[in-house]
Amino acid sequence: MTTSHLISEIQRKKSFLCIGLDVDLTKIPKHLLKEEDPIFAFNKAIIDATHHLCVAYKPNTAFYEAYGLNGWKSLERTIHYLNENHPEIFTIADAKRGDIGNTSKMYAKAFFEDLNFDSVTIAPYMGKDSVEPFLEFENKYAILLALTSNQGAFDFQTKTIEGKELYKEVLETAANYQNSDRLMYVVGATKAEYLGEIRKIVPDSFLLVPGVGAQGGSLLEVCNYGMTSNIGLLINSSRGIIYASNGEDYATAAAQAASILQQQMEDILNAS
Repeated sequence: MTTSHLISEIQRKKSFLCIGLDVDLTKIPKHLLKEEDPIFAFNKAIIDATHHLCVAYKPNTAFYEAYGLNGWKSLERTIHYLNENHPEIFTIADAKRGDIGNTSKMYAKAFFEDLNFDSVTIAPYMGKDSVEPFLEFENKYAILLALTSNQGAFDFQTKTIEGKELYKEVLETAANYQNSDRLMYVVGATKAEYLGEIRKIVPDSFLLVPGVGAQGGSLLEVCNYGMTSNIGLLINSSRGIIYASNGEDYATAAAQAASILQQQMEDILNAS
């Protein structure tokens, strides 16, 4: 999927919402545990109820790997269901991979070829040769961790080295990687005040922004600092949507929660 297609979908749906499919079997409705594949059953119902309100889905692979082979099969079924039934949706494997070059090539193959995700999140700590293998795939995207929403982000990401914060060094260095036009970046919603500085370095790139809702980030602040003429934002919400209810009405409740965010986004788009 190209970014121009993603932009078209944002404009069509009046939404730049990404829904995180982070499925915890201890939190899903109990009646689903009787299903042959409870994780997929949960995801399918959420997707069916919300696909018209969002432009992206982001399964965090840890929530599937934790259940071994069965969890990985659930992830595979989920992405195949999305690709077959909603090919307009941008898919993100939230895997936070990043290793030496030949290992990164295999990670890229796994997510881009075997599973056919549109993008995958990447940890940049190991540098150029760990990132560029993900950038070799046409119409696929690597979403680089830049400034994350967790408290521990301040341990390293905002440290100043020779007068420059580390996250800025990451952004500036990555902009010179081969096929860097296929890069997007993760910036936490709880770091909205940093977005102005980030936009000076990557003025046109898409930013994946977690942390709105359960983590306390402000949608309006993120848009004020981070929105571009082509929107340039994917706002992720996971727990606030998929666990809006743990009863049999969970899919309807998820749609209601997603609709609230989508309407806020539509208002922002209309105002801009």
